[in-house]
Amino acid sequence: MTSGDTAPGVHADAAGWAGHPRGLSTLFFTEMWERFSYYGMRAFLILYMVHALGFDDKHAGAVYGTYTGSVWFAAIFGGIIADRWLGQYRSVLLGGIIIALGHFTLAFKALPLFYTGLSLIVIGTGLLKPNVSTLVGSLYEQGDARRDAGFSIFYMGINLGAFIGPLVAGYFAQKVDWHLGFACAGVGMTLGLIQYVLGRARLAPALARLAAQPKLASVGAADPAPRGFTTAEWNRIAAVVVFFLAASLFWAAYEQAGSTLNLFADRYTRTEVLGFSFPSSWFVSVQAGFVILLAPVFAWLWVWLGPREPSSPAKFAMALLFAALAFLLLVPAGVIAQAGVKVSPLWLVGAYFIEELGELSLSPVGLSVVTKLAPTRIVGLMMGVWFLSNALGNKLAGWSAGFISTMPLATLFGTTAVVMLGAALVMALLIKPVRNLMGGVH
Repeated sequence: MTSGDTAPGVHADAAGWAGHPRGLSTLFFTEMWERFSYYGMRAFLILYMVHALGFDDKHAGAVYGTYTGSVWFAAIFGGIIADRWLGQYRSVLLGGIIIALGHFTLAFKALPLFYTGLSLIVIGTGLLKPNVSTLVGSLYEQGDARRDAGFSIFYMGINLGAFIGPLVAGYFAQKVDWHLGFACAGVGMTLGLIQYVLGRARLAPALARLAAQPKLASVGAADPAPRGFTTAEWNRIAAVVVFFLAASLFWAAYEQAGSTLNLFADRYTRTEVLGFSFPSSWFVSVQAGFVILLAPVFAWLWVWLGPREPSSPAKFAMALLFAALAFLLLVPAGVIAQAGVKVSPLWLVGAYFIEELGELSLSPVGLSVVTKLAPTRIVGLMMGVWFLSNALGNKLAGWSAGFISTMPLATLFGTTAVVMLGAALVMALLIKPVRNLMGGVH
């Protein structure tokens, strides 16, 4: 065997974690630090607006929803910019720099700089978020059996950053100084940038594969007008629309962790355990912590169920049901809180645990099902539509926070629970029709 040969079953780039390409560790930490900065700041953003800036709940909720929704919306343009002009490596690098600048801008107290900082983070995240995932996929050759496991490892990096960020940045923000919390998020993104640049050589195989692919502009020139869709393709597009609507409603409930439930934690929940006092923003870490604990369990569960594994529309119905149960659990907590008693932190922890059962039923399934259902020539567009479900859900989550001071808590939580329960029922009734629309795609 010559030096250029590779033994059967052995990959040329298998010197990294558990036989994965070395570039995976570089992208793992890049995304971990980016999520550290994003979730670290998001954990106290609405609290900063109501306490330091003096915004009322409605205004703070609207700004929060517009900001978080725009972050997801911008990801659509970030992918296009990378494909047409900058390339994935430079898009991630530039995006990270803009994100860091945004956080450091927020470290200053002037109100115009507050909005400038948020806008910079939206632009930077839009450039970084979709393209770092593209780089992960490009680490592997087409058909490489390691790809799914590689994305699972990468997903752990996302949640590790989302778990640590609120603990660190949230502590500095609420216990020391708000603006120190913003600066802490900026330092996290800077650390991610440093190791991204230092690890560029590890990404060479991925960048080579991306360079070999035809650019979006040339594809458009070769095929200026999309061909008509077959009946089967229209059916699958219709199935994606149903998934989009269900996901939008789920994210509207789930993302209230950073808006409505963040204010509930700050005003109505005990933030002391065994004599230890902690900032209310730490509750935002609970969701990511449960993902880290439960994701391997769910992966094992689907394998164990085998042919009995629920279909994709059934998993979406389950997710909506779990969201309903989480808010139903919070109804008595709302009653207790408005009687003037600070409630136990276990109410929120329990609700987040139930929500996470839903998130793990919906989030990993969504991306996969869209890529399988969308006609090949518009898969990018359909992925953009999927990102819009996160954007719409985040906007609705911010809007709902505006009612926390004008509506009884039990009514607010109960209304969310009823809406989610109704959506779960509709989705359950649509399981068979949607499966028929999917045309045999599993």
